[in-house]
Amino acid sequence: MSKMRFGMVGAGAIANTYVQAFGQLSTGQLVGVTDVRLEAAQTVAERMRCPAFTSYEEMYDATGCDAVVVCTPPVTHPEICCWFLERGVHVLCEKPLAINPEDAQMMVAAAERSEATLKMASKFRYVSDVIAAKSIIASGLIGEIILFENAFTSRVDMKSRWNSDPAIGGGGVLIDNGTHSVDIMRYLLGPLAEIQVIEGRRVQDIPVEDTVRVFVRSAGGVTGTIDLSWSLNKELPYYLSIYGSSGTLHVGWKESKYRRAGDADWTLFGRGYDKLQAFGNKLDNFVRSIQGVEPSLISFQDALASVEVISAAYDAMWRSTWVPVATDLSQSVSTV
Repeated sequence: MSKMRFGMVGAGAIANTYVQAFGQLSTGQLVGVTDVRLEAAQTVAERMRCPAFTSYEEMYDATGCDAVVVCTPPVTHPEICCWFLERGVHVLCEKPLAINPEDAQMMVAAAERSEATLKMASKFRYVSDVIAAKSIIASGLIGEIILFENAFTSRVDMKSRWNSDPAIGGGGVLIDNGTHSVDIMRYLLGPLAEIQVIEGRRVQDIPVEDTVRVFVRSAGGVTGTIDLSWSLNKELPYYLSIYGSSGTLHVGWKESKYRRAGDADWTLFGRGYDKLQAFGNKLDNFVRSIQGVEPSLISFQDALASVEVISAAYDAMWRSTWVPVATDLSQSVSTV
């Protein structure tokens, strides 16, 4: 089949990974790059030997692209994505799909009216180790799943980044990194039913949360904890840990493994996180699913659900209450 012709809207940091992925992609090619900063667009476009633009409308008129990758800040997603969907152009939109459920529903409605496809670019669904973990869980190898743990924590100075501007990004670390977390949990364990969020101490001088702990219960009864932070690094070798009645599974940055109850040794099943591979798989699956060659690993219903879960998470964080412990620990200790 002929290669799908892609335009890219947004030439920020994440565009560099897409450029590398397009360089190895056999099913698609980049034919134009747009950014409000012409120099940024030109830098990316020169690497791909395609034209640069400051207007996505101009890019579409000049290239007639079949699809676009939207890499702009979240607040701009509804306008850009709906504009392309109305013209029958397939859209792969970076996460989060939108900063509130109303905007996400508008985008999904535009996709349903269009003959084009809308997908959220949820990279962890395309990590080979995560896909393998889903198969292992589904096989029952580690028994009934009881507990899910996820941590995305690293020290990043966010004072001058748009991600920490709630008017642009929709919030802080909860929406930025947490969108990945809730989508991974839904991918592995199904729909989520309940959520609670506790905000940690704010370390950075920014108007949004920089550390949170999330408690989740899936519709199937699995409980989960998610740690998110821009201000601490837990330095864990594994970003996912799944505990079952018959074993344990870890998905890590450098390796992934599982061990069943009674096994003397761990069984390795993956070589860790490969960002370029994930982006390449994401683009390839996007094209092939449109062509009807293979099923999509994510639907726009999945994308909408991720926005709804994060919205519920913020509601839980803002309404969070602590219940005082009745026992006076100091008196108990002195009595003992």
